[in-house]
Amino acid sequence: MSLPTFDGHNDLLLNLWLHHRDNPAEVFFSGIANGHLDYPRMQQGGFAGGLFALFVPPQRYIEQVAPQRAQERVAPLEILWQQLAILKTLVAESQGRARLCLNTADIAACRAEGVLAMVAHIEGADGFDGEGDALTAFYQAGVRSIGPFWNLPNRFGAGVTGNFPGSPDSGPGLTSAGEALIVAANRHRMLIDVSHMNEKAFWDTARLSTAPLVATHSNAHALCPQPRNLTDAQLRAIRDSGGIVGVNFGNAFLRPDGKRDSDTPLIEIGKHIDHLMEIMGSDHVGFGSDFDGISTPDALKDVSGLPRIFTLLREIGYDQPLLEQLAWGNWQRVLKQIWRE
Repeated sequence: MSLPTFDGHNDLLLNLWLHHRDNPAEVFFSGIANGHLDYPRMQQGGFAGGLFALFVPPQRYIEQVAPQRAQERVAPLEILWQQLAILKTLVAESQGRARLCLNTADIAACRAEGVLAMVAHIEGADGFDGEGDALTAFYQAGVRSIGPFWNLPNRFGAGVTGNFPGSPDSGPGLTSAGEALIVAANRHRMLIDVSHMNEKAFWDTARLSTAPLVATHSNAHALCPQPRNLTDAQLRAIRDSGGIVGVNFGNAFLRPDGKRDSDTPLIEIGKHIDHLMEIMGSDHVGFGSDFDGISTPDALKDVSGLPRIFTLLREIGYDQPLLEQLAWGNWQRVLKQIWRE
């Protein structure tokens, strides 16, 4: 049995932009052959809403997974706008089944009405200007969350990089433009995602930001020493800020050996949740699947497998109130605090 679940991160819009740009709503609501997410499978798994990433993929990734797009040369900022337009197309053609949410009241109404709650999130501020105009424009267009980095450097600093096993201390911290971006995001009351920040940039953000720290799709470095996973010191800082970590379902971020092998026992998700709970407490852990951006355990497969996670957690001792916190309540608390509602 599943629960209505709010998810901290997915790459549905990237999948639609790469492979289904001409008819995104049609394929989303009828069923997508590739990937982890579409409306029928969301309904099956209890996926009730989340943060939907706008993401500029590296050119080499486009060449590998969507060679038909390889000759295109689209500016990073334009790619973000195109993916936001896809999100709004899904909403416009949903016949009331999906809604762009701008606040937690919108999200709560979606849950009550059985409507998919979609929050627009930017993953990587590549192409942004240093004056804040792009940030303001996206906020005015409905974006409520931003991660300044992916893995590659930009004018705001450098994302976390490195091979497994490795430290998150993989580069310099925020530039002066990066510091200004954090301040501007606070001013707009936008969620700031630290998931792809290297350790120095993380601590710069912790020093500068007046909002709870949020890692939308990260796991515990102590269990899987990927550079992008969070150290216990980082987890404590997120806890102390009132923030949250969304547990990533990707094999490479779960397994102690860091491999992308899909023969990954589902208990590995449970182990990361347990560790985060132990360090941070029950108010600061949620889900951040990274669906459509990772390889998943075979035992999970896609969003339709979410009920299996809840079954596992019940088996290892999680009671219903705690499961409801994980599935929905903790995200709503944090978003309400960040958006100052």
